[in-house]
Amino acid sequence: MGVADLADYPWDAVAPYAERARAHPDGIVDLSIGSPVDPTPSVVADALRAATDAHAYPQTMGTPALRSAIASWYERRRGVPGLTAANVLPTVGSKELVALLPLLLGLGPGDVVVHPRAAYPTYEVGARLVGATPVTADDPAEWPAGARLVWVNSPGNPDGRVLDVASLRAAIDRARELGAVLASDECYAELGWEAPWDAEPIPSALDPRATGGQLDGVLSVYSLSKQSNLAGYRAAFLAGDPDIVGRLLTARKHLGLMLPAPVQAAMAAALGDDEHVAAQKERYRARRAILKPAIEGAGFRVDASEAGLYLWATEGRDAWESLGRLAERGILAGPGSFYGTHFPQHIRLSLTATDERVAAAAERLTARS
Repeated sequence: MGVADLADYPWDAVAPYAERARAHPDGIVDLSIGSPVDPTPSVVADALRAATDAHAYPQTMGTPALRSAIASWYERRRGVPGLTAANVLPTVGSKELVALLPLLLGLGPGDVVVHPRAAYPTYEVGARLVGATPVTADDPAEWPAGARLVWVNSPGNPDGRVLDVASLRAAIDRARELGAVLASDECYAELGWEAPWDAEPIPSALDPRATGGQLDGVLSVYSLSKQSNLAGYRAAFLAGDPDIVGRLLTARKHLGLMLPAPVQAAMAAALGDDEHVAAQKERYRARRAILKPAIEGAGFRVDASEAGLYLWATEGRDAWESLGRLAERGILAGPGSFYGTHFPQHIRLSLTATDERVAAAAERLTARS
């Protein structure tokens, strides 16, 4: 299979619902894709501007300042001590990495890529791109022989489910038993809402309590798009097993997969500043506090969603019917079918809309039909 064989981009199917929502007298409230709407922090933008004299080729492995910032961030924010430059690698956003990881690891026909049942669709795209077989399973006991790559996602997209240390340890143990690489997509880890994650850090797969103190076979993937409003910068990174990181670095050098030097400087600044992250989390907390009771009051049940950037909701009917009902109120959501075949009655609503638009959505949802 090649790129030309991939299915049509799924979000194109939402276009008629977006058109219907735009017809609302007060305009559309777009809670579908989840693109950040808040300003890029000044500490980041200033660092980018200061680095615009970028006449030389950037380093694929990242500047020493960026590699140090990534390692320090893992220790300070994720409870992962002792990482060095050999453990970390910047990437051109996280979606690129998710899509290309099976290729960069040398997977192909006959290999299995495991991913969650409710899943970001790019896990499957990456598997199919190289002719590997995607398998959906949340329980490590169900992961098959032949698995070469296992994706876990905590907090989950779309469902906001968090894996605790015991769950991560079970996943790592099973992946090692199978001889598979375990890649943990942790892009929403700063956004915990419900107990215990409202008070304690969401654990990383690199946490020594999960790995047993050994990083072999384990990768953590993170993005600054959500915590720092850097989606337009394509600023992400991975960390973990130095042997795997080294192999990925070599492949990425050959392919020219390098971050622009100004973006690397901006990333280092973002990773060193916790204040803007706390401020952004508070914005999302306030929007969630308005949107969640409104959607529940409109007849939806919110499942999981204990962390992350979305509400995973159902009203017990086909998701496309729910999308139509919301579009009549000028609200656009995403259908659960985009995230696998197991959730045809769920929709995903993003917290990435302005305060004014979230308030408008809540007002429309609570108004009597």
